[in-house]
Amino acid sequence: MSEPLDALLIGRNIRDLRTRQGMTLEALAVAIERAPSQVSALENGKRAPRVIQLQQIATALGVSLDALLTPEPLSDRSSKELEIERAQRNGMYASLGLPEMKLSKGLSEGVLDTILGLQKEVERLHLLKAATPEEARRANSALRQEMREVNNYYADLEAQAKELHALIGHTTGPLSERLTAELANKLGFTLHYVSDLPASTRSVTDTKNGRIFLPVRREGREGRDPRTALLQALSAHVLKFSEPTNYEEYLNQRVQSNYLAGALLIPESSAVPFLTQAKEQRELSVEDLRDMFAVGYEVAAHRFSNLATVHLDIPVHFLKVHESGTLAKAYENDKVAFPTDVFGAVEGQIVCRNWSARRVFSIDDRFTPYHQYTDKPSGTYWCTSRIQSSPQGDFSISVGTPFASVKWFRGRDTNIRHRSECPDSSCCREAPAELTAKWDEGVRPVPKINSSLLAALPRNGILGVDQREILEFLEAHEPTN
Repeated sequence: MSEPLDALLIGRNIRDLRTRQGMTLEALAVAIERAPSQVSALENGKRAPRVIQLQQIATALGVSLDALLTPEPLSDRSSKELEIERAQRNGMYASLGLPEMKLSKGLSEGVLDTILGLQKEVERLHLLKAATPEEARRANSALRQEMREVNNYYADLEAQAKELHALIGHTTGPLSERLTAELANKLGFTLHYVSDLPASTRSVTDTKNGRIFLPVRREGREGRDPRTALLQALSAHVLKFSEPTNYEEYLNQRVQSNYLAGALLIPESSAVPFLTQAKEQRELSVEDLRDMFAVGYEVAAHRFSNLATVHLDIPVHFLKVHESGTLAKAYENDKVAFPTDVFGAVEGQIVCRNWSARRVFSIDDRFTPYHQYTDKPSGTYWCTSRIQSSPQGDFSISVGTPFASVKWFRGRDTNIRHRSECPDSSCCREAPAELTAKWDEGVRPVPKINSSLLAALPRNGILGVDQREILEFLEAHEPTN
């Protein structure tokens, strides 16, 4: 895809070419049969130029279209002026309520440097102020919209996974721990399992000495796959991530590294034929995908959501819900309505008690998949759910699809069915009138204090990791020659 035209840069180039030729604004306007005010708007970058207009301007100025679109390198002063103009066009400057500043030739270089310095400091303070849960939720909402538009499938990351598989000669089936370690070695890293890994990290990569530190494996932790943390660390290296400067970058990096790790664990070339055959037999099952590739249920559910729509033509939704009912992760392209806050974010919202993701917690049998139909305001959906334990508590992992697509799945014959009217508060959040009348004046609960309310901002940047602890850790493990 070609880059969009930079209206401000092209406008400045038009003005420079015109003045160098001694042509007035009015003369150029006459030559292209436009009003002088329209030409002025183009030169000031306030109107995006159309290609046909650029061709007319190039002809009037006696230059090629390429010369108009690829200006000569700007002088140091012009670069500063352009940066100041750009800053005045963004929403942050508008929110300050300041008038637009005209940049005249009489302004000295020192004044321009001062203006730029002030602008950068305002931007820094704005980012600091914006580093809140609200900003994170907005970034999450935007990312979820992007994932929906591409059906949660990223072809470039699939191609990257294929190249990495080729690097170690992996062609089909599960990716073994041996091959995972070999991939790290091929990428220039040695692995070191330690008992003192900083508590705020899942792994630490020492790029200076080509070493990756991972926690000593503790048996018996359900859902902990020793390959996952290593593959995520390798993915961040392969994708050349730098330290994120805002939540949007952080979330995008996390999604990309998780996606690439999942694509390495469950190769597209093996998974698609496996799922296609299961669909033909009307036996699609997340459990089978998990068992086929020897991964955790959450990894299998995530990977199924990557491949289901693009390769199987099945719209899906995915949820990870804490035992408290709080939604931790979600994705959908099947128009199911997740609970949202005023920013449109779903993370942290409470899922309806009648959804499969909540009902599964009441089932004693944790070995058998739980299947349920739910009649929702947006239609009837079928869902399969499982519970996964972690140090943070129990979570349900759910994959669902609209009623029209359930014919392809094992478990479609369940007779469990519930109705949800959420977000209508009378569905499961509002107490019945008789209970409210009886207990309205007779109850005084003491809520748990949510620690995030007391520390909304991470103290150590976007990642929230303890930088000093990490550097002291690396210093303690510095190799001696």
